[in-house]
Amino acid sequence: MMQTGRNEIDDMIVHEKMQVALEYQHEAWADGVADGIEPEIIADAAFALAMRETIRIHGEHGAEAILETLRDRMLAGEFSPERIVQ
Repeated sequence: MMQTGRNEIDDMIVHEKMQVALEYQHEAWADGVADGIEPEIIADAAFALAMRETIRIHGEHGAEAILETLRDRMLAGEFSPERIVQ
């Protein structure tokens, strides 16, 4: 029973860290746009950096598995700007 509570707390911590990380990314994105960098260039740079770090951490096979998961999430509409989170 105690392990379940710990897992829930761990999940909440990860969720909160994700929210803070997204805020940092939003700020960096806004700074880049304010400096005149096109969103497409910022997105490409963000993907390149994310892939380098993912490969460094998980290796190429691990990164490939993560990309497959991201593909599935994208096709499910998770990243759609029109998506409403309740």
